[in-house]
Amino acid sequence: MSTLAQRLEAVQSRIRDAAVRAGRDPATVTLIAVSKRQPAAAIREAYALGVRDFGENYAQELRDKAAELADLTDLRWHAIGPLQTNKARYVADVAHAFHALDREAVAEALVRRRGDRPLEVFLEVNLAGEASKGGVAPSSLSALHAAIAAHPTLHIRGLMALPPLTAAPEDARPHFRQLAGLARDLHLDALSMGTTADFEVAIGEGATHVRVGTAIFGPR
Repeated sequence: MSTLAQRLEAVQSRIRDAAVRAGRDPATVTLIAVSKRQPAAAIREAYALGVRDFGENYAQELRDKAAELADLTDLRWHAIGPLQTNKARYVADVAHAFHALDREAVAEALVRRRGDRPLEVFLEVNLAGEASKGGVAPSSLSALHAAIAAHPTLHIRGLMALPPLTAAPEDARPHFRQLAGLARDLHLDALSMGTTADFEVAIGEGATHVRVGTAIFGPR
């Protein structure tokens, strides 16, 4: 069986290769190690190997891990899952960035809890209109962008999307390309897209943040 160190090295190598193929500097791609339901020991191991950005899907799990790993002072938490307003305080307290903002009510809850500390946010877009996923419809994105921009402590970093599950990574390319176009229309330069299944394709279409869990930590 491969070790976490070997899996991480393989993912980092694939990111570098994908960036080079796209004519990009690999340093423009941030690897977010998705650590949901992973033990604190695994996060400590990845941190010791140089990983600094970790993604959590569940607000309460983020709260608990942030407390347990508070001694890792350079660790940056990315909240990457849907958020209910009554749990916004957990994200507001500890997150470096929130990748799934799709409602003004959640923005207002984050602002109330965050105070005057800036928070990077990505607006989530539901590209295929899937009822099972969060995100705003592309047609409503401009209005959401304007509403969130009115909150000075929320820094709109870019857009995020989870394309429909596909049979092959290449099948996700049109969705990634669509998200990149929406970002350009809003003059945003960051794209949070791509997972273990398709992050190389996402990088080819401009991803600046890829969210990779299984390929680093192994199956949960």
